[in-house]
Amino acid sequence: MKKGMEYQGVVEKIDFPNKGTVDCGEKGVALVKRTIPGQKVSFVVSKKRSGKCVGRLKEVLEKSPLENAEPLCPHFADCGGCSYQTMDYENQTNLKKEMVKNILDGVITNKDYEFEGILKSPVQWEYRNKMEFSFGDEYKDGPLALGLHKRDSFHDIVTAKECKIVNKDYNKILTCVLEHFAERNVKFYHKMRHEGYLRHLVIRRGVKTNQIIMSIVTTSDANGEAAADYNILIDKLCKLDLECELKGVLQIINDGLADVVQSDETRVLYGEDVIYEELLGLRFKISTFSFFQTNSLGAEVLYSKAREYVGSTNDKMIFDLYSGTGTIAQILAPVAKKVVGVEIVAEAVEAAKENAELNGLNNCEFIAGDVLKVIDDIKDKPDLIVLDPPRDGIHPKALQKIIDFGVDRIVYISCKPTSLARDLVILQEHGYKVEKACAVDMFPQTVHVETVCLLSKLHEAKHHVNVRLNMDELDVTSAESKATYEEIKSYVAEHYDGMKVSNLYIAQIKRKYGIEVGENFNLPKSKDTRQPQCPKEKEDAIVEALEHFKMIQRK
Repeated sequence: MKKGMEYQGVVEKIDFPNKGTVDCGEKGVALVKRTIPGQKVSFVVSKKRSGKCVGRLKEVLEKSPLENAEPLCPHFADCGGCSYQTMDYENQTNLKKEMVKNILDGVITNKDYEFEGILKSPVQWEYRNKMEFSFGDEYKDGPLALGLHKRDSFHDIVTAKECKIVNKDYNKILTCVLEHFAERNVKFYHKMRHEGYLRHLVIRRGVKTNQIIMSIVTTSDANGEAAADYNILIDKLCKLDLECELKGVLQIINDGLADVVQSDETRVLYGEDVIYEELLGLRFKISTFSFFQTNSLGAEVLYSKAREYVGSTNDKMIFDLYSGTGTIAQILAPVAKKVVGVEIVAEAVEAAKENAELNGLNNCEFIAGDVLKVIDDIKDKPDLIVLDPPRDGIHPKALQKIIDFGVDRIVYISCKPTSLARDLVILQEHGYKVEKACAVDMFPQTVHVETVCLLSKLHEAKHHVNVRLNMDELDVTSAESKATYEEIKSYVAEHYDGMKVSNLYIAQIKRKYGIEVGENFNLPKSKDTRQPQCPKEKEDAIVEALEHFKMIQRK
């Protein structure tokens, strides 16, 4: 295959989240995103490295047998979001279930662990309780648009007036806001030129309470501020025929360069700056920036499964690490001795404290800080740990500190199964066994999925048996076969188109697979020194070399 050339092939399988392996026969194999197993597609090779090709999807030539539904959303062809709409919900969840199981099966060492399949979302449409819409234009110098990013585009915006994964009130508010600012010729913020006024529209809804709060994110541009006419806009919003109660309208000033929602200043233009939501009998106060699961009804399914895995908590000390606004901590607190939550976002910690007080819970403690940095300062010692880290998983040094607590049970909640798999490898190497795992679909119509995993500690045997071995009868060939760093480098270069790997990367992978390395070899000079980590493609090449020289053996 050649870069820039177009090819056709059939999608043989898909890896999380949406990378399809496309077989083009004698011409080769390529990875192409946004595909579904069984599709025949055309694509253009965009990258070629180390013999592997990556393609950009051009067209679906033939549908997959799994595609048995018509897209419900009129924006499906243009929007970069809900790519699974061409499958019914049964096929969606089966595909996600198999992806998660394949990922876990590839790393879990005890093959008798129980995989409990996938739990479905109670609702498949209008489930999102939060949406961030962007201002922009649908094409260069086009009229004002407000919605979601166009597929494969950083700049162009699709005006999502009929988005199907949010409540209809969101679409009414979006249309009202867009028409108001378009009539006044208020300019959107140009990310490249760093000029303009309108940036985002953020809407949050309490599904159980039927409350809505909305925030208009702008710059401090004086011309935009003068033209905005917020009093008139609020009057229009209050006259909308909404199912929900509009509790507040906010303006958030953000002059930062990054294309993210953040606040330099927040102004309450109307009503209140918070809404409330209820989960599993508890009540939570939510602001524009609060971390809260985006599918409220699905969150009850997820947290119920997590609570089931936690099991009996009577008189137990529980650590809820990466605790967000303390949802899990407060669900567990009524039947625990104490729950300690650690979260790096200070505002989320304050919200957790307020919510605990709101729910009458006095056995919760929430600490603001990075788990890696503050975990050593916690005086309490846990009996059980719940982990719910960001998408990229847990920092290796933080994971080691978690392991050092030696708790009998760990419940790990992950929104990215590949990150979970990486951390499971380390946990198993340190004596933990995966007992159960379950996928939970929190994001119908999309490629995303949550996973809950229960691990238990394998304790060392209290007794031992003496065994006499005849060393002459042992096959120690593999143990004696050791390659030098230069031999490993030569093997990688020869088999991976000249790829270069450093001694540092080789040492990291050898340590990962339990091969003895000098105690201080290639370690940072101080604990504060940041050290580059071996990229995945180079790790794969080094592992192949180690297998070739019989230094490791993978099943």
